[in-house]
Amino acid sequence: MSDYVVSNELPTAADYVALRITCGLSAKSLQSAEVSLPKSVFGVSVEYGGETVGMGRIVGDGGCFLQIVDIAVHPDHQKQGLSRKIMEALMNFIDENVPESAFVSLFADVDYLYQKFGFEATGEKMIGMSLNRQRRKNMLGSV
Repeated sequence: MSDYVVSNELPTAADYVALRITCGLSAKSLQSAEVSLPKSVFGVSVEYGGETVGMGRIVGDGGCFLQIVDIAVHPDHQKQGLSRKIMEALMNFIDENVPESAFVSLFADVDYLYQKFGFEATGEKMIGMSLNRQRRKNMLGSV
């Protein structure tokens, strides 16, 4: 773990795009990364030998609603505790800077990591939804 450098900085747009693809997350364009990254509330990067191998971000309005996104660790560097280090940094930021009344959310493929930080499935309390832009375009076209 000593060769890894965890910093409270966002990855570059190019590193962000590459790491998402390498980790199996949905691809984002360089243009969208260049627009979105500076608007992050907070971000974390993990470097190894000068290369970005991990990241995580908080997005939202900074006071009422925040979402943890982009937790990713390069496959060659997984099983080193890096996801935990990323989450610790994000949660420290939340604990120290975000009002307790804020709604903090995340969507995850797995829950083994996030439950350790106090997250729980919402169950019947709420439904997670996402916008399918192509479906919306088709719906608007048929009106």
